[in-house]
Amino acid sequence: MRYLYFFGKEEINVDQTVSTRVKLSILAVGLLSFVGVLVETSMNVTFPTLTNELHVSLGTVQWLTTGYLLLTTIVMSTTAFVLKKFKPIKVFSFAALLCLVGTLVCMIAPNFSILLGGRLLQAVATGLSTPLMFNLIFEEVPPAKLGVYTGFASIIISLAPALGPTYGGIVNGLWSWRAIFVGVIPIIILLSVIGWFSIRGEARGTKGMSFDYLGVVGLAAIFSMILFTFDQAGRHGFISSQFGIWVLMTAVIIAIFCWYNSKSKRQLIDFSILKIPVLRFRLFGYFSLQFINIGLSFLLPIFAQTVLKVNSAEAGLMLLPGSLVGAMVGPYAGYIYDKKGSTIPLVISGSLVTIGAFLFFIVGNNLTLVSIILIYLLLRIGFNFGFGTTLSDGSMQVHGRNKSDQNSLFSMMQQYAGSLGTNVLSVIISVAALSGGSAVSSTMTGSRIDFGILTILAAAILVSIIYVERKYQTKKNI
Repeated sequence: MRYLYFFGKEEINVDQTVSTRVKLSILAVGLLSFVGVLVETSMNVTFPTLTNELHVSLGTVQWLTTGYLLLTTIVMSTTAFVLKKFKPIKVFSFAALLCLVGTLVCMIAPNFSILLGGRLLQAVATGLSTPLMFNLIFEEVPPAKLGVYTGFASIIISLAPALGPTYGGIVNGLWSWRAIFVGVIPIIILLSVIGWFSIRGEARGTKGMSFDYLGVVGLAAIFSMILFTFDQAGRHGFISSQFGIWVLMTAVIIAIFCWYNSKSKRQLIDFSILKIPVLRFRLFGYFSLQFINIGLSFLLPIFAQTVLKVNSAEAGLMLLPGSLVGAMVGPYAGYIYDKKGSTIPLVISGSLVTIGAFLFFIVGNNLTLVSIILIYLLLRIGFNFGFGTTLSDGSMQVHGRNKSDQNSLFSMMQQYAGSLGTNVLSVIISVAALSGGSAVSSTMTGSRIDFGILTILAAAILVSIIYVERKYQTKKNI
């Protein structure tokens, strides 16, 4: 049976169809998101090359990923308002233009600062396009087919992070890291044309609403300070005074933001939707799955290149089988959700992700290229069983104008999960290096700790799924 929580006795027509125009509009916006995420993760395998060519440290060059994800997160926090104020075609056109300009800047960048500037332009584009993609799905796809379409959409933001290292590794190995940007320019032009002719819809309107500038500043400060706090740990260690001071300052900023949000009449996102218990747990699962996903897409290529001494192309290709198989199960998981509800796909997801993360931890320093491929394949199947399903089930907890708030909140947090995952896992390797020893030994030690953290997080996802099923869903099965 399908789980419905707030739709009461609303009749859902399972025979509703999705027009070709709607499919093309979702495809165009989805491809724009795909390009942004693909390039982001493609850069991970080029870090050793970039540190040599641009004469910067690994700690500096990782901001090409961390900074990109951070700005994307901040932009996504504004989309609850933006998608109500502007027509979808205007949002898409602006995002596509920024993506193209940012790509051209990166392609010709003579130094790290300009390269980072181009990446930040691309970040704004991705920050607008990903919520817009899900907004089109939630607005124009019948609820009876919501699971399938969010399953397809989840391919965009889950397949790209894993294909990125493959694409980046091959292109960087055969030509240059600049060719990564050359390769996506035709795609950007094509999707711009498709989107221009297919995207329709009106803005819901912002009557009685005003943009919360202080809210944006507050969220930006919180997200930035959390990352900089972990950065201090990477530089000085987790027991250093520098890390402790930043933890305290971050806690103060979070407290001030919570006080402001409770008093202000302006709201960037209607955080009251977090009072819905099932939505809170789905948000946790969605965030944690992306933390694991992006974290591994960063960690595994670094481990393979540093410890196993493979080249960038091989490091990227090892993630390809899991990416492709995982992508195929996403829509199937959505189909199961539409027919049977969330329990089956989510339990499968939580179980496989936990087993996969635990195997990485157990095998640890004895990992080989083959074992990484096989374990990652198992974990990616689990990830794709749960990622789209978690979002679909979260969207079913709200209705009306709150759909935009839920969409913006989930998009924002999944993007920040990637930024935090990259930052935390890289910091732990950096902390391991503080004790001395070779790059190989510190990478092995740090990676083992990282795998342990991911195992605990995966187990927490599984526990949350079982808890929701027992306490809430079984009581609301219509």
